[in-house]
Amino acid sequence: MPSSTVETPPKADDVSLSHGLKQRHLSMIALGGVIGAGLFVGSGAGIAAAGPSIVLAYTLSGLLVMLVMRMLGEMSAAYPSSGSFSAHAERAIGPWAGFTAGWSFWVLLCTAVGLEGIGAAKIVTGWLPGTPEWAWVALFMVVFCGTNLAAVKNFGEFEFWFAALKVGAITLFLGLGVLAIAGVLPGTDSPGASHLGDFLPNGGEGLVIGLLASVFAYGGLETVTIAAAESENPVKGVASAVRTAMWRIALFYIGSMAVIVTLVPWDSPAVVEDGPYVAALDRLGIEGAGQVMNVVVLVALLSAMNANIYGASRIGYSLVQRGQGPKALGRVSGGVPRIAVLASSVFGFLCVLLSYWRPDDVFSWLLNMIGAVILVVWIFIAVSQLRLRRRLEREAPEKLVVRMWAFPWLTWVALAGMAAVFVLMAREPGTRVQLYSTGAMTLALAAVGYAWQRARARS
Repeated sequence: MPSSTVETPPKADDVSLSHGLKQRHLSMIALGGVIGAGLFVGSGAGIAAAGPSIVLAYTLSGLLVMLVMRMLGEMSAAYPSSGSFSAHAERAIGPWAGFTAGWSFWVLLCTAVGLEGIGAAKIVTGWLPGTPEWAWVALFMVVFCGTNLAAVKNFGEFEFWFAALKVGAITLFLGLGVLAIAGVLPGTDSPGASHLGDFLPNGGEGLVIGLLASVFAYGGLETVTIAAAESENPVKGVASAVRTAMWRIALFYIGSMAVIVTLVPWDSPAVVEDGPYVAALDRLGIEGAGQVMNVVVLVALLSAMNANIYGASRIGYSLVQRGQGPKALGRVSGGVPRIAVLASSVFGFLCVLLSYWRPDDVFSWLLNMIGAVILVVWIFIAVSQLRLRRRLEREAPEKLVVRMWAFPWLTWVALAGMAAVFVLMAREPGTRVQLYSTGAMTLALAAVGYAWQRARARS
């Protein structure tokens, strides 16, 4: 393939999108985007496997995510785009890379929309027994599809208030936990370090399971770089979000795990059965803790649905604008790619139907296929940053508003960390199938993308 094909920057893909997101929207999306249902619920299995060493697992994976966000921030501040890492991969590596990263992430987000809808419906049917789950899923889909079909500022307002509720809830939890640990919370006795004695109760194997669980809990941080392209000041928005990523990860993720394993014995059945946050609040004697956390988890799930429909529609729109998908998805009206929003919502609802019709084969196959997509995306981000940084230093150093730390050494460290996670996934029976299924989908998309790239180069 001629080198000029690789060097040609991707077509600007957000010229007809509106810029209705205000800085307060972007700041809160960045703040609340790290607080997902995976943190509130999924961390329980990690704690049960790793014990107190879950704090170390979240710290290690958090450091990796910080490096990824810094790399992505550097590129997104230099080249704001609704295609985010997909557009960066095309610019740095070639159209096939943008195609592969973009469409694999689109499938991931759309499937996640369906999963989050199912999770939210289960909570509501717990409050209203006898009501059908599918009806609640359909209602949520209609609401958030409608939100995303309207002006982008509506998406921003929903996410602003969703994020505010999540941040408020987890801040209150951390405050109560620290007071209890310090022994100054009325009606509670400080546990001291009594629950931390056996730091590695299940040895290195337990730590590995906890590490893998923590890596995938960080998914969703990329949305802020997608949303930044539609903000009033994309460069400032990305720079601000990336620079505060470190303390947000440290406070919300690592801080939460430290508080939970200090307050609650790691092997308490309630950690998995009720969720770690409910178990900790029950330990503090707070009445109705379960229902309070159910409300918070519901908000987290609905927030993720809203954000993932938005992210999927913008990634799909960006791909089409760069000639990598059906032209219909690229139509914009009122500053919104409405056909892309509808397509993303329909695919998400199809995933819900598959979970009812074919839960044991088709749906499980789909879940395995997206199991390691986020790692594939991170690899594209790291390789793209390695190549684009040198180009920016030569051609447009003034665009380096955000700079990757200790370049290129920490970028290589991040790539080594991603390779290590792949090796750990291959060793664990529970994640091996996901690794191979995601690998197969990635190779298939790469082959299609490369064939399309060659055909375009010849024409």
